[in-house]
Amino acid sequence: MFASLPTRIALSALLLAPSILLAADRSGKEVVESVCIACHGTGKDGAPRIGNATDWAPRAAKGLDKLSQNAITGVRKMPAHGGQAKLTDLEMSRATAYMISGGVTPDTAKPYATTTKGSGEHIVDIACGGCHKEGKGGAPKIGDLEAWRPRLQKGMDGLVTSATSGHNGMPARGGFADMSDSDIRAAVSFMVSKISGPTKP
Repeated sequence: MFASLPTRIALSALLLAPSILLAADRSGKEVVESVCIACHGTGKDGAPRIGNATDWAPRAAKGLDKLSQNAITGVRKMPAHGGQAKLTDLEMSRATAYMISGGVTPDTAKPYATTTKGSGEHIVDIACGGCHKEGKGGAPKIGDLEAWRPRLQKGMDGLVTSATSGHNGMPARGGFADMSDSDIRAAVSFMVSKISGPTKP
């Protein structure tokens, strides 16, 4: 069912509205010192050690795109997002570049790699739908304008940030740590596109 014209106008305004002030992504050094050091400092479970060129050489040959993708989705004994689902893809890319360069590569302004699990609809089907289709645990039900109305005030970036870092009963990334930021945005965009119903003045 298509949304009414007033609803479509309101949703268009949401997508064009300035975003609320969001927390800045941390530097590669900050992420490494607070998260990555736990394994990459000692080489735990075969992690390449920070500052050890021999450990990093075969990995560096794969390029930062592949290394960042591995850091985001997980590889071998390393969990997705380094076991910290709240870390953004940009923070993971910065941390990867920081470690592989020995701390000399400047922080990038965008992620080196973005993984994808398909369309927003597919991601909702395999991940988000478990709660959002029925409104489980207070999740805003897909298509329910009144449930989404207070959340829409955050703007699209705010909604994506909430979904990425977790909100109320929803865990970070909906409990799927291997979802990239772009996967989360695609899923949120799909759910917002399904909102229908009359808008209130």
